[in-house]
Amino acid sequence: MNPPGGAPPAALSGDGPSDGRGEVAGRKGGVVVSSPPGRGAVRGDLEQVFRTAYPRVVAVAARVLGARDEAEDVAQEVFLTFGRSSVPAGEAVGWLCVAAAHTALNLLRSGRRRASREEAADGGRAVSPDVADAVVTRDERRLVRAALARLPRRQAVALVLRHSGLSYAEVAAALDLSPGSVGTTVRRAESALRKELNRHASSD
Repeated sequence: MNPPGGAPPAALSGDGPSDGRGEVAGRKGGVVVSSPPGRGAVRGDLEQVFRTAYPRVVAVAARVLGARDEAEDVAQEVFLTFGRSSVPAGEAVGWLCVAAAHTALNLLRSGRRRASREEAADGGRAVSPDVADAVVTRDERRLVRAALARLPRRQAVALVLRHSGLSYAEVAAALDLSPGSVGTTVRRAESALRKELNRHASSD
């Protein structure tokens, strides 16, 4: 995928699936739904939205997956679907971030992730004084992502969006929540995540 300073990749102007099934999570009436991208004309504001939202969409996916290359793949899938959607322009960034979080979480839950470049690189590294620390850190991150995938979907998405830098107001708008409830939702998600991690630790 081209960097945000460039035009959208050629794939964004053609037909293609968004997640292997041609579906991506969206929002309808405050309820997350999956919808096919359709085969109509590509919306005229796609390039502008891509330039504006691409870094944030990749950041959201990377927060879930921990791998830049996989996050970029998720971003491409999401923009493919957005390009043929009727999402209002004013809701584009929030919709894209929510869709990126859902798509990335789907990858975590399905087990269809490929080995990340980071893990592949680690496998060929020579032994060094900090290799143990690197392995422990990587394993801890895997545990956190596995726990995140087990959270209730709305809590997981709210947590990811908030920790990806979205403001309370942006999270509220993206998830159709009242601004005052975002903090509570995020705190509950953090608490649930800690419980999942503790449960895993106590079962070892």
